[in-house]
Amino acid sequence: MDLEQNLQTLVSQAQREQRAPSVTAALVADGKVVASASAGSRDGRRGSPPADADTQYRIGSISKTFTAALVMRLRDEGVLAVEDPLERHVPGTPIGSVTLGQLLSHTSGLRAETEPPWWERSAGYPFDELVPQLRLVHPPGSRHHYSNVGFGVLAEVVARHRGVSWDESVRTELLEPLGMTRTSARPEAPHAEGRARHPHADLLMPEPEHHHGSMAAAGQLWSTVADLATWSEFLRSGHPDVLSADTLAEMRRPIGLHDLPGQPWGSAHGLGLEVANVAGRRRIGHGGSMPGFLAALRVDVESGRGVLVMTNTTAGLSATLLPSLWELVEEHLPVPVEPWYADPAQTELLELAGPWYWGPAPYHLSTLADGWIDLSPVGLGRGSRFRPTGSDRWVGTSGYYDGETLAVVRRDGVPHHLDLASFRFTRTPYDPDADLPGGVTGEWG
Repeated sequence: MDLEQNLQTLVSQAQREQRAPSVTAALVADGKVVASASAGSRDGRRGSPPADADTQYRIGSISKTFTAALVMRLRDEGVLAVEDPLERHVPGTPIGSVTLGQLLSHTSGLRAETEPPWWERSAGYPFDELVPQLRLVHPPGSRHHYSNVGFGVLAEVVARHRGVSWDESVRTELLEPLGMTRTSARPEAPHAEGRARHPHADLLMPEPEHHHGSMAAAGQLWSTVADLATWSEFLRSGHPDVLSADTLAEMRRPIGLHDLPGQPWGSAHGLGLEVANVAGRRRIGHGGSMPGFLAALRVDVESGRGVLVMTNTTAGLSATLLPSLWELVEEHLPVPVEPWYADPAQTELLELAGPWYWGPAPYHLSTLADGWIDLSPVGLGRGSRFRPTGSDRWVGTSGYYDGETLAVVRRDGVPHHLDLASFRFTRTPYDPDADLPGGVTGEWG
């Protein structure tokens, strides 16, 4: 079967086997829907309008990635810092010492949910009614603890600086610049109806739809596969009118690890983004769950390939559907191989290329495009790629040397050694002419 047939089969099987009113899924590449499939009807009844790629579903906690983008826009404008305590921006709460970064990464220690009634099934209320419910259950920064409440607090930070509601900031700062015309805070036709399937009969129960007020930033938005495809590429690459690629790279660095006993690390939260570590490859995005709806967005950072799933059921989406969709991605959406071309600009760095030694340990320095360099051990050791920051100066971008400065030290205009976080790299092992000389002696040579 071809891609469309395989995809339709997977979606149809998931919809029937899980007794979901409808399921819509898509495979994406570089922000575009390559293939999509739907099964079922918008309200789960026979004869009702069928779901399709333009059907709007509630996306639940994927909304948190939009909230995080709004906060980071304020950061990039210099209005706030990720390290700022909440008290600086929203004074008078019981959790004023937690930082904005801890709220974004779910490491604030803030409680997961509000006081009863169940906020996801009841109408929302203003922030001043949320404030008395703000309570820490863990010391700030001590562990990952998912908090819906934390994103209600972050929405208030945005609202106080912008002077408009969270909904309005999402619309004007994110949706309009990205051309996401089918994403909204309330459902817009054609949209799916929220349903819960009866656990013991082929019956469906309606789920309420409300605006959740101060908690809206945790799960309010509705969207389609085409709009989420656009959003997935933004999360991977940024957009000049919204957030830079560097800011998005910062947001997807793992901070709050999902540390499950007896299991290897596989996922984490960055600044508002879920990050999955799959065989050394990074996938980013978020899941979503609200009464009547489930959703998932995942995109491979390196390739730009991804998967989207949305359904209008409260619980029970197939656990095998996402892995099966990724298998289709791997089989049918190969990443184009870009041709190699010579880069004459690297001539300027050629004098640095080749072997260097940290003490007796051999390293190799390679020049890269745009003035970058790679310093890698020959065998075991610490290496990194470095981006240029000035004449004869670079900063590490990964591993042990992430954020550390590498400087070329010259004598008579010629590179003599590399200074990296106090370590000296010389052209020969324990160069006898280094500031801490070594070298081969007759006694031991």
